[in-house]
Amino acid sequence: MVELKTRTEIDSMADAGAVVAEALRAVVEHAKPGMTTADLDRVAAEVLARHGASSPFLNYHPRWAPTPFPGVLCVSVNDAVVHGIPNDYVLADGDLVSADFGATLRGWTGDAARSFIVGTPRDGDAALIEVADAALAAGIAAVRPGNTLGDVGHAIGSTARNAGYGMLADHGGHGIGRTMHEDPDVPNEGRRGKGMKLRPGLVIAIEPMLVGDGTDEYRHDADGWTLRTLSGARAAHSEHTVAVTADGARILTN
Repeated sequence: MVELKTRTEIDSMADAGAVVAEALRAVVEHAKPGMTTADLDRVAAEVLARHGASSPFLNYHPRWAPTPFPGVLCVSVNDAVVHGIPNDYVLADGDLVSADFGATLRGWTGDAARSFIVGTPRDGDAALIEVADAALAAGIAAVRPGNTLGDVGHAIGSTARNAGYGMLADHGGHGIGRTMHEDPDVPNEGRRGKGMKLRPGLVIAIEPMLVGDGTDEYRHDADGWTLRTLSGARAAHSEHTVAVTADGARILTN
């Protein structure tokens, strides 16, 4: 069931979103060669604690996962697209990192992701991240009352495909509110005018996940969580929580 939020509830979600944005900025600032992805998880956890917020990621256990998620931050490096578990992996110069983070504050949740490069960029990585961000921006620009989820997916997918990039198969965004994952599903590709019409009060997480060599296929790591490109190509992930208002889109995680 799709739940529309009031203006007051959306303001409360923006408070949670501000925690998310602060944590992601801290993660990017602290990410240096020699740090582990577990170190970045601790950085994000400290932001949660400082604001009295909790993590919708920690101990999250969907039916398809073999174990609950053990961190507050998904850290996916290089050919890992999403759901990377924080561990003892040591960041190296040139790593492409995608950090996905959520926060729940006073009963409302925000969710966002950004990709960045540790140290010196490898050829093509900056362009990949730039297009992931552009695909997200295009999706957000399509968030207007009367438009459809197909319009959002078309904006995201055409931006990525026209630049020659792949899109992680079978994955997209989602509704969000009191819990991290709510109805509706938000496609990363779609047909204009198709799908559910957007109405003021709808809050969704839009999250393009791009693959650098134009392929879409993925595999699971042995941990059952981490999704890696099947080809070994590097990937980028960009996400915001966005509310539909009478005037268009309101980004809640910046």
